[in-house]
Amino acid sequence: MAVIRHHVGARLSETAIHNGTVYLAGQIAEDTDQDIVGQMREVLGHIDCLLAEANSDKAYLLSVQIYISDLAHFQGMNDVWDAWVAEGNAPPRATVEAKLANPACLVEVVVVAAQRS
Repeated sequence: MAVIRHHVGARLSETAIHNGTVYLAGQIAEDTDQDIVGQMREVLGHIDCLLAEANSDKAYLLSVQIYISDLAHFQGMNDVWDAWVAEGNAPPRATVEAKLANPACLVEVVVVAAQRS
């Protein structure tokens, strides 16, 4: 079976699709001057776009991993998440505090989703 990749760079692809499953690279905010609410909204917007491009959407999330730079941001991140996640389709999720590669990034989100049939 073929692996389809989108937005392929020298180091990573933003998306890989195999056998009806969509794997996204960790998504971060480009505007790191924003607070956790702004960064999380931007990240979820990136996810929406990448999933749409792969014939999927947030109702098809299979697994989500959230890396947050400081657990003090947990409530703000969850407020944005709760408003975004598809009702009745909340995926399995893990959230961990982590030192992110770019210290200005407050959150990074990794998603695995199914494609729409």
